[in-house]
Amino acid sequence: MWRLKIAEGSGPWLRTNNNHIGRQVWEFDPSLGTPEEIAEVERAREEFRKNRFEKKHSSDLLMRLQFSKENPLELDFPIIKLQDHEDVTEEAVLTSLRRAISRISTLQAHDGHWPGDYGGPMFLLPGLNKDGGWGLHIEGTSTMFGTVLTYVMLRLLGEGSDGGFGAMEKGRNWILDHGSATAITSWGKMWLSVLGVFDWSGNNPLPPEMWLLPYFLPVHPGRMWCHCRMVYLPMSYIYGKRFVGPITPTVVSLRTELYNIPYDQIDWNQARNECAKEDLYYPHPLMQDILWASLHKIVEPILMHWPGNKLREKAINTAMQHIHYEDENTRYICIGPVNKVLNMLCCWIEEPNSEAFKLHLPRVSDYLWVAEDGMKMQGYNGSQLWDTAFTVQAIISTNLSEEFGPTLKKAHEYVKNTQVLEDCPGDLNSWYRHISKGAWPFSTADHGWPISDCTAEGLKAALLLSKISPEIVGYQIDGRKLYDAVNVILSLMNQDGGFATYELTRSYAWLEIINPAETFGDIVIDYPYVECTSAAIQALTSFKKLYPGHRREEIDNCITKSARFIEKIQEADGSWYGSWGVCFTYGIWFGVKGLVAAGRTYESSSCIRKACNFLLSKQLASGGWGESYLSCQDKVYTNLEGNRTHAVNTGWAMLTLIDAGQCERDPKPLHRAAKVLMNMQMENGEFPQQEIMGVFNRNCMISYSAYRNIFPIWALGEYRSRVLCPKNN
Repeated sequence: MWRLKIAEGSGPWLRTNNNHIGRQVWEFDPSLGTPEEIAEVERAREEFRKNRFEKKHSSDLLMRLQFSKENPLELDFPIIKLQDHEDVTEEAVLTSLRRAISRISTLQAHDGHWPGDYGGPMFLLPGLNKDGGWGLHIEGTSTMFGTVLTYVMLRLLGEGSDGGFGAMEKGRNWILDHGSATAITSWGKMWLSVLGVFDWSGNNPLPPEMWLLPYFLPVHPGRMWCHCRMVYLPMSYIYGKRFVGPITPTVVSLRTELYNIPYDQIDWNQARNECAKEDLYYPHPLMQDILWASLHKIVEPILMHWPGNKLREKAINTAMQHIHYEDENTRYICIGPVNKVLNMLCCWIEEPNSEAFKLHLPRVSDYLWVAEDGMKMQGYNGSQLWDTAFTVQAIISTNLSEEFGPTLKKAHEYVKNTQVLEDCPGDLNSWYRHISKGAWPFSTADHGWPISDCTAEGLKAALLLSKISPEIVGYQIDGRKLYDAVNVILSLMNQDGGFATYELTRSYAWLEIINPAETFGDIVIDYPYVECTSAAIQALTSFKKLYPGHRREEIDNCITKSARFIEKIQEADGSWYGSWGVCFTYGIWFGVKGLVAAGRTYESSSCIRKACNFLLSKQLASGGWGESYLSCQDKVYTNLEGNRTHAVNTGWAMLTLIDAGQCERDPKPLHRAAKVLMNMQMENGEFPQQEIMGVFNRNCMISYSAYRNIFPIWALGEYRSRVLCPKNN
């Protein structure tokens, strides 16, 4: 039976800066579990299997079953279900909130964070579609990238070519019917080449010599978005080595199974630019095809032979130095799952018995998550700090802090223990790293990559907790550490007032013309976003109220410029595109909240008025909101199929309208939305797991499993405090 272990780890090959706080790892113990518990797990799995084409998101039932044993709870609050003719009362809202917070308190880990499924992208670990293929994410249609990699993975795990109760044959037919594996995306081509079922000459070049270019060139990898450069860094090393694994009987068989023609007759030069239409979100511009052809036909032959191979050798060594730096400064977690496995492979290629490779192995578990839908690889090593910071703000919004003091106290400890306390070692410019001392990461301190909005949300949570008696939530964070956080935030503002994610925007948007990843959009540089910019404004505004004398002029200047940036990027219809959540309801929440924090009001700001009008125009007949992931990829607001309400979208919309003073103009939309949320609450106090609500790079969705509870609680908390009982707030 599987068991979730929190903040644990030992052995010579596992490094940590803070005793593994935040680490969440699933471990299988065949002796664990009573027959009844094992049967309960199997029922959850079977129920998911039967409904997997209709309900594609797990509800994290394995974790919930474990926590129900460790943290038993008997809810003694009545279940609230309001009829159409009934009004929402404070007593009813209060009961719903107590039920919800009591329940999520049982889902809190002992180190203070809320564990959960951060999966969704299926090129990490997948699930099957009805047509026999596999998609890019759990709700997406089948793609060549998802289907080929999944089919190959299953074969490597021992599944026969005709096994899986017909699933393998269906998958293979999907591949062959859609052009064969030559039409896989560039990332897929690279992995198939490593395996030996795709020739390296069928790849567009990824020259490691890019790392030897002078930094002043806009195309230098150090100027790219860190996720982009950290993926293409090990890819360039592997490409430079032209590494191919052992040619086993399975590999030989795959060479037959994946293609419509004999393997030795494939035109690999033509295959370089082939891509199935199902995968083609970002088509290559002509200029990019010319660039790849030039590198492939002219530059690569020079670099593969003496004396050019001397430069190749130097470039490969340089790339490996950067790989080791990334590994060591993330305790071998790495920035994300894609570069994690690539870096690990590079370390093995360099030396199979190396210390670096051995240090990588135990950190694979940090990315694996188990639920009723099986095992999946997460999009990060979790979203621990992010979810905890939001949950703290949600609970405090309810004015029930004293009642749920123990929960907040544990969360406070997690926030304090997860702040990054030092910059990375060495010359940061040489390693293309930004300062990190004082920042908060997305997940754990051991991961350590600083992020603008995570730092802002961590700071907001810490400041809110500092205003509550230490007898309830523990002692506040040291003021000097708050100053460090502010320093990080101020250092991340771009000249136009916008905030990107991990670093300053270091190059130009036109660089997207060389984006080689057909599946993802806007990956080459770190763009400024409404979410990151708004979070920075909110954090700095909260900070200056408590510390008015610290860098006041710089903070005021940052808030002013950032607010103007948010106004500038608003869409003509009043919306903001959400780049990290689904989608316009998310972006608008940040846009309006940032402007309100900067001092704008509904009366003084046409941007806020337009945003409210946009949101109100999307309210469903039910009283809620429900937005599909299609909004993200198509950049047009799209309701969920059947105009269904989604608890998370409804929460975001309510929070936006409350901040914009909707209750002073016409509270009816808020009353309707609150009733919808309360009626969605389940018998156990939680809100239901519905469609996926996270996104990255426009086209790939990702799970934020804690959102199902965070945002309904937050919205109802603000509704109670600021709409029903404003005088008591």
